[in-house]
Formats: sequence, C-alpha cells, structure tokens
Amino acid sequence: MAIRITNREMDVMAVLWTRGSATVAEVLEDLDADLAYTTVLTILRALESKGYVRHAKEGKAHRYAPTVEAEDAGDRPLMRVLDKVYQGSRELLIARLMSDEDVTPEELKRIRRLLAERLKEVDQ
Repeated sequence: MAIRITNREMDVMAVLWTRGSATVAEVLEDLDADLAYTTVLTILRALESKGYVRHAKEGKAHRYAPTVEAEDAGDRPLMRVLDKVYQGSRELLIARLMSDEDVTPEELKRIRRLLAERLKEVDQ
C-alpha cells in the first residue's frame, strides 16, 4: 500500500510515532507549528479516514494511535528526494548526509557497520 501523507500530516504522525498515542491536546503540545485545536483534529480525522491512525475514546477525548510504521511512511518521500534532488544517486544523497557537521563519531561507526553488512550481502 502506497502511503500518501502531506507535510502537515507527517508532522502530526511524527508526534504519534514518538508518543505511541496522543490526544489532540497532546499533539498540539508537541507540534512546533502554531495550529488551532480544530485544525489538528481535522488532520487526525483525515489520517484516520486514510487508515493511518485509529482512535479510542478516553473520557471526553479521543486518543489517536498510528496504524502504520514510520519507516513505511518515510519510504515514498525519501525516494522522491532521491529522484528529484539527487537524480537517483544514492552516493550523492549519502555524501550530503555525511557532510553534515552534526554527524557524531558513533553514528559514523554504525553507518560503517551497516555498509559492511550490506557489502557482505552483495558479495554473496
């Protein structure tokens, strides 16, 4: 199933993935954007109609939880960036990510291990 999520919906989903579940008020607390309660509620209802979240009644509020994994939702936007910005070159994308000064030595070591594992798979 191709997951289609707008940028604003992705912001709301990020809160749900981090928290595991949240009420509209809790989503509002975690969002950087200055949105109205009704706007967040509308976004959550749209996500629910798409099948990406579900809700359960909790007192007078509803608690929303994601029904899709973050990794599944991230595949499509990442491939779009790869194609449109980096002309399909994974090498250019990774080079750009690695040029960021905020990459820690620990992250680099984990990336090196991932690459070594992938190379072993390819060589077999």
